[in-house]
Amino acid sequence: MKLTWNNVCLMANLLAFICVDAGIASDTELNQSIYDAGSRVQLFVDQEIVKSSENVSFKLHQGIKHPQNPLLKAEKPWEGWRLEIYGTVLFDEEENIFKMWYFSEATDEFPHYSTHYAISQDGIHWEKPLVGTVKSRSGGKHNAVLNGYLLASVIKDNQEKDPDKRYKMVCWRQKPPHGAHLMVSPDGLNWTQVNEKPFCRSSDVITGHFDPYRKKYIAFPKLVTKSRGHIRRCFGLSTSGNFRDWTPSRPVFYPDARDDYGSMSRIEPIRHILDVKDDFRLLRTEFYGISAYPHECCTIAFPWVFTINNNARFGNHEGPMEVQFASSRDLIHWNRPFRKPLIPRGKKGDWDEGIQIASSTAFSYKDEIRLYYCGANYTHGTPCLYKKKDTGRKTKYTCSIGLVSWKRDRFVSAGGGHSGGILTTVPMKFQGKHLFLNAKTFNNGSVHVEALDSAGHRIPNFQLMPFRGDELQAKIQFAAGNTIDFSSLDGQLLTLKFHLKNAELFSFGFRD
Repeated sequence: MKLTWNNVCLMANLLAFICVDAGIASDTELNQSIYDAGSRVQLFVDQEIVKSSENVSFKLHQGIKHPQNPLLKAEKPWEGWRLEIYGTVLFDEEENIFKMWYFSEATDEFPHYSTHYAISQDGIHWEKPLVGTVKSRSGGKHNAVLNGYLLASVIKDNQEKDPDKRYKMVCWRQKPPHGAHLMVSPDGLNWTQVNEKPFCRSSDVITGHFDPYRKKYIAFPKLVTKSRGHIRRCFGLSTSGNFRDWTPSRPVFYPDARDDYGSMSRIEPIRHILDVKDDFRLLRTEFYGISAYPHECCTIAFPWVFTINNNARFGNHEGPMEVQFASSRDLIHWNRPFRKPLIPRGKKGDWDEGIQIASSTAFSYKDEIRLYYCGANYTHGTPCLYKKKDTGRKTKYTCSIGLVSWKRDRFVSAGGGHSGGILTTVPMKFQGKHLFLNAKTFNNGSVHVEALDSAGHRIPNFQLMPFRGDELQAKIQFAAGNTIDFSSLDGQLLTLKFHLKNAELFSFGFRD
């Protein structure tokens, strides 16, 4: 065949068709020319649907720590000297109770790392019921439900027809065969491993959850990878539609130059508890784990950012950890505009000043989003972790579990000041009669919305009243005399133009 431009184009089109047909493009959502907002709430965690903005600032809002933190401490003899949230907290709507699966290191009662179970009526005051299902060395009662398995990402699947598989777990098996494994349980207490070999490649840390919007199980396995001249802790993605068959681990989270350049600013606040001096040849940033919150319009992730200042004296690496913020619309490409702690770092001497790690998932409860996390007053290379004697375990150093929360959908705001700002969306498809906002105004501020067509022209008869106040779901009213609603634009593209004066806009959406 003669190589002409038309033939080159034909071959390119054929190759693209083959790739799609083979499922290669199924790993990412195929690009659409028109954004379809549907009736989903739209966040401003990225600017993908923002056509333009003038005098508008996008702000990350840190979680509010609960005043009673820490909520869970190492108190039982079988828990050792520290607790970590290498697990899950969920609210069981069926039983109207909070449930937690947390983690402790090996003790005299349990030869391996163990996973424990706790319950709460309000998510604040926790009980550790003696319902343990694994045998301890002394034979006494306890609340451990797994030994030799850790990082228990637990999912309660109310759609599962087999009652013995009502609970599902993604975890790491410490004893052979080591690796990422899957467990099922009828009650969250008695667990059975369902796979003989690791279900995906993972270096150790792995978290998982079920995405109700994509109808998929999602896992983030650690993939130790060479990046920017260092062998680093990075993370991948593996997904499943049935919890049995999983895609191969695909790298998606890499530290970049901006992470590395911010290393020193994260080291300085905790320098007083570092065990070794800085070595600029080894200074770098890595990811230690990935937590998640599935949302209607995207997936929000909470990467555990590990800042390494040097090799530790007694093994491994030294440095602090903090939880940051990321978002993605396809699980492959992650947006990280805010490289700052999502959970406020503890002040000098606080229980969570050195390390912060989040539970596998955040979840909605009433009008708030809850994220449980563990905090430690030491760093990753401290002698208390690697040198057992005379290191202050449980006297000077410990790790406990606390809570941060947000009002619903209030992670990121688009804000306008006293002089006002304007944010215009891209033209989009939508479904619903009414427009709702999650917004807050200050000092006689307001949010005024204009309805425009795809060319940016104001749509006749769509005059909307300004919003003032502080509401999570405020219905925007039409001006007096209007008898129409947004459903009259069915089939047309809509652009929204927000005028923000002393106001913060967190999200918008259409509903019937």
